[in-house]
Amino acid sequence: MEALESLTGLLVEEAPDAVIIVAADGTIALANRRAHGMFGYPERKLAGRSVDELVPDEIRAVHAQHRSGYLASAHPPLRRLPLRGRRCDGSVFPVEVSLAAVTAPGGEMYVTAVLRDDTAHREAEQARALLASIVQSSHDAIVTTDLDGLVLTWNPGAELLYGHTAAEMVGSPVHRIIPDDRRVDEDEVLALVRLGGRMDRYRTYRRHADGSAIAVSLLVSPLRDATGAIVGVTATARDISDREQAEARVQAVLDAAPDALLGVDAAGSVVLVNAEAERMFGYPRHDLTHMAVRRLLPDGLPAASAVLRTGGDSTPLDTERLTGATTQGWATRTARRRDGTDLPVDISCSALDTGDGLIVVAAVRDITDRLAVEAEQQALRAEAEQQKMEARFQRTQRLESLGQLAGGVAHDFNNLLAVILNYAAFIVEDSAGTPLAKDAEQIARAARRGSDLTHQLLSFARREVIRPRALDVNTVVTEVHQMLRRSIGEHITLAVRTAPGLPAVMADPGQLEQVLVNLAVNARDAMPGGGHLTIDTAAVAVDADHAAGRSGPIPGRYVRIRVSDTGTGMPKDVIDRAFDPFFTTKPSGQGTGLGLATVYGIITQAGGTVQIYSETGLGTTITVLMPVTDTAVTAESTQQPPAVVDGHGITVLVVEDEDALREVTERILLRAGYTVLTAADGVQALRRAKAYPHRIDLLLTDVIMPGMLGRDVAAAVMAERPETRVLFMSGYAQPVLTTHGTLSADVHLLEKPFTSVELMAAMQAQLPPGAR
Repeated sequence: MEALESLTGLLVEEAPDAVIIVAADGTIALANRRAHGMFGYPERKLAGRSVDELVPDEIRAVHAQHRSGYLASAHPPLRRLPLRGRRCDGSVFPVEVSLAAVTAPGGEMYVTAVLRDDTAHREAEQARALLASIVQSSHDAIVTTDLDGLVLTWNPGAELLYGHTAAEMVGSPVHRIIPDDRRVDEDEVLALVRLGGRMDRYRTYRRHADGSAIAVSLLVSPLRDATGAIVGVTATARDISDREQAEARVQAVLDAAPDALLGVDAAGSVVLVNAEAERMFGYPRHDLTHMAVRRLLPDGLPAASAVLRTGGDSTPLDTERLTGATTQGWATRTARRRDGTDLPVDISCSALDTGDGLIVVAAVRDITDRLAVEAEQQALRAEAEQQKMEARFQRTQRLESLGQLAGGVAHDFNNLLAVILNYAAFIVEDSAGTPLAKDAEQIARAARRGSDLTHQLLSFARREVIRPRALDVNTVVTEVHQMLRRSIGEHITLAVRTAPGLPAVMADPGQLEQVLVNLAVNARDAMPGGGHLTIDTAAVAVDADHAAGRSGPIPGRYVRIRVSDTGTGMPKDVIDRAFDPFFTTKPSGQGTGLGLATVYGIITQAGGTVQIYSETGLGTTITVLMPVTDTAVTAESTQQPPAVVDGHGITVLVVEDEDALREVTERILLRAGYTVLTAADGVQALRRAKAYPHRIDLLLTDVIMPGMLGRDVAAAVMAERPETRVLFMSGYAQPVLTTHGTLSADVHLLEKPFTSVELMAAMQAQLPPGAR
């Protein structure tokens, strides 16, 4: 008996559930080890305590009444009552309790309570209920099968996707929804799952109840029992038919693109291609997909949006630098085709976050044809430039030949004109008031016209002697404006618009005035019925791009003079010849053909350019560009010649190889009271100067003479007579007296043909004050 009681006590002490025996007054008579652990009390410390301490505070007041009522009743055994217990630390936890009332041999009543902690069980039940709820409410089709392929569960998502009810499918073979051509794949997946593997989201097809195929994304995993053994398969399917249709539409758009498109993932592999990419690289689509992009683009993607780390054939992309990046424009690279040939391409890239990962979309454009066209255009431009240079060289040669001709003619012709002008002046002076005087005036007028033509020819050929200085273009335009108002006629409206603050230009003021007059006269002649003539000025800058498209102006700062009319305009063939000398469209006798030629010569000699824009019936605009100078503008000093010229006491040595001009010059000077020494050449002049015992105040010498040039004669005379002043005279002095046509500051020149008044003025300006 004692052994049995000892065994019973041992069994109670080691029971897996908590066992507590409570007397009728609520005193704990016995509590096993599990009870102490459940309520957090040290062993042997529960006996003698009130059982009410083991219940939460809020029900402690009624616990004794429930106990008394239970004992006073028939007290049947109670099974798995859900209650709550209170631990030693005050925390409350759920328990299940089973009760039984026992009467001891002495008649005392005891309650035996067997308690089980319900937390894990409840949590497991809640988890199972939650999982079941998720499965039932999921839009995905979730199907479980045993290892033989019989359906164990079939959620509403499966009913909706496959068109079969759960009642139809549970217990049936799952092959009812698998197309015949996919069963081999399914057997391979099932074999993998039986080994504990899983398949994450692969694309396949399922059969609907109506027989149609459904594109699905499938996740397959093992189904395990409570012991962890694999007892079946869980398949979660999602309908991707709409997605595939959308992707098909996107692919159709990509295939219609004229450029090859490559989608490259972060590992540097191609994941997307279009039809043009297949054609360009020579690979079928399935070969291009998952190919390393380095095989197609050996130079890599443009650095602006596809920075490749150094690596092997499958070099990964620097995704941090790629996110949201896009190349600026196109970068030229080399692409490699399947046959090993290279072709030049332009590539533009952009990074795209698809949600499944970052890809770089590279648009690749074959530029073979474009480069060929550019090369052809470059060759054509080079040929056109060569033709332009040859035309410019030919024009330069024509100018040079014309200049040499003009110089030779001008030298002799101006000598003759000087003789004619002055002898005509003698006749007019000596025969004043007679018909003879009027005839002589006509002779003089014709000589002056000849002189003007000679100067125009020299200006065009850039052989004219110029006296440039820093000019304010606006001042010259304003002065010419007043003169033009009187000369172009009332039927033409003249408007002048000058831009304020223009920089200075270096030019001969007389020549610039001639340019404006010539252009205004041409405009007037183009508007016989009246019209508008506009002259405007502005400061402009010519950059390299502008200069490259036009012959003439080099990059720099310019002052622009623009003369526009609303006249008849010019066709292109006339524009091409407009600057040629003696070319004119005017009737015979109404034009010399030197107006625009003179403008061209004057402006180009000053370092500028002239351009014509004209349309027949709309008018003409001539644009003059003159380079800016940093030299400050200074007012020109004007010295008026004395009213009475008296040459008494002044000796002049005249050196001129043309007999008639030497004689007429001597006669002019003698009539003015000068003492005159004459010489026909330089040698004779030096002898006369050396033999003359008195002072020689002025040397008046021709520039171009046989044997000795006037410059050498002047140097020799001044070496002997330093006090002698020098005045040169010439009809063509540019080659010997100037550099690039500019008269040196220390050279005084009287241009032929000259009148007696011009001669006297030039001499008075050169003689020292005491000799005047």
